[in-house]
Amino acid sequence: MAFRSLPLSALLVNRANDRHGELENETAAIAWLFNNREQHMRNLAKDIVTQAGVYDPPLVSAEDGKFLVFDGNRRVTCLKLLGSPRRAPTVELQKYFADLRQKWVGKFPENITCQIENDRDRIDDILYRRHTGTLNGVGQSTWDDRMKANFVGRTGKASGLHVADEIEKRLVETRVWDARRKIPRSNMNRLLSSEAYRNRLGFSVARGKFEYTHDEAVVLPALCRVADDLATKKIVLGDIWDVAGKRHYLDQLDREGILPTVAHALSKAGQLVSAGKPSIPPVPVSPPKPSPLPKPDPRTTLIPNYLHYAVTWSGEQQRLKAIWEELQFHLKLAEHPNAIAVMFRVLVELALDNYVTKAGLSTVHENDSLSNRTGKVVSDLLAKKKIDRKYHDECKKFQNADQLFSVATMNRWVHSPKFNPSAQHMTSMWDSLSEFVVLCINA
Repeated sequence: MAFRSLPLSALLVNRANDRHGELENETAAIAWLFNNREQHMRNLAKDIVTQAGVYDPPLVSAEDGKFLVFDGNRRVTCLKLLGSPRRAPTVELQKYFADLRQKWVGKFPENITCQIENDRDRIDDILYRRHTGTLNGVGQSTWDDRMKANFVGRTGKASGLHVADEIEKRLVETRVWDARRKIPRSNMNRLLSSEAYRNRLGFSVARGKFEYTHDEAVVLPALCRVADDLATKKIVLGDIWDVAGKRHYLDQLDREGILPTVAHALSKAGQLVSAGKPSIPPVPVSPPKPSPLPKPDPRTTLIPNYLHYAVTWSGEQQRLKAIWEELQFHLKLAEHPNAIAVMFRVLVELALDNYVTKAGLSTVHENDSLSNRTGKVVSDLLAKKKIDRKYHDECKKFQNADQLFSVATMNRWVHSPKFNPSAQHMTSMWDSLSEFVVLCINA
C-alpha cells in the first residue's frame, strides 16, 4: 500500500465504475453520476468545500501515464468540477459549482493524496469490502443490487461456484491438462465473469452448477486453449480487463475455429440438437391425475426481471442498455403498454444497428426497411453458425407482413391510432425474439 500526492489533472474518473458499468469516457461517467445521484453529488461537493478537502484518499491505479480512480470517483468528480465548473453537465450545475468555488477558503488544491495499488485483484478485494453507508451522500454510497451485479459481471467475484476450479478439474480429469500446471484463477474468473462469455465457450453456471451447453468434446479443447493462453501469459489481465478486451479475445478464438458453434449445441436433455430427437421408450399408461391449479404469473415487465439474460454491455451502448433496463425493471405491462410497445420496437431497431455496425455487414443499406435489415441479419447469423436453421426460419417469419408477430405489427404499435398493443401479444413476441435481440447486442 502506497500513498502519494498526485495532480488532480492526472486522475481519471473511471468510465467502467461498477455503479454504472462501462461507459464511453470520463465525461459520460461524470454525467451519469449527476443524472442518477445529483443531490448526493451536490451534498458531497458542499461538504468538501466546507471541510476544504476530502478525508479518505481515493484508490487509484497507474494507467497510460495517468491514474485511474477505482474508489472515490464521486470525490474526484466534485474536486474536478470545483476546479473547472464548466465541465459540469448542465448550465445549472456549472453555476452551482462556480458559486461553491467562491466559498473555498484558502488555496484550491492542485494535488490530492491517493492510495496507489497496481495489483488489480487487490483493488477488487478492497472494493468488495467497502460501501457500507451513505450519510445522505456525504459518506461512501452503498451499492444497490444492480451495482453489485456490475461488479460481479466485471470481476467474476461471487459466492458459490468457482468457475476456474471447475474448469481445471474437468481438464485434469480428462487428461488434457497437466495437474502440475496452474491456471491463473483470477484471470480465468474475470474472463468468464458473464454467462454470455461462458456460453460462447459452451458451458453455463446460471443455475449454480457447471453444465455443458455444447458438445463436451468441442468445449474441452476450447477451454484448454484459454487455460494455456492464460498460463503462458499470452493473454494477461490488461487484455481482458473490460468488455471490449474480452470480446476481442473470444472473437479471435472464434475466427480460429476454436469455439463451439450452434451445430455443437445440446438440448436440455443433453443430446446434440443437430442429431435429431432421441428415441423415447414407451411409457406405461397410468391413471390421469387432476391438473394442479395454475400458479400466478410473476411477470410484470416485458423482459422478465426474474430471468438472467447473457448480455454484455460495452461503453457505446448506453442508450441501448437504458432502454433494456426500462423494459426489464421500470415499465409495467399493466400500466404502460403503449410506452412498452414503442420502446420494444426501438430496442429491436438499435440492436439490429449494433449488429450491422459490429459485424461490418455490407449487405445492409441505409434505406433498408426494418424488415429487410432483420432478414439480412438473420441470414448472416445463420451463415456464421450463431443460430440453427430452425431458429433462422422462425425469425424470418418476423419479416412477413401477414404474421401477427411481425415488423408490420411493431410499426402499427407506433403509427396506428386504432391498433392497441396487448401485454400477452408483446410478451409472446419478446419470448420469440429475445435470443435474436441478445445475439445482436452481443455482436
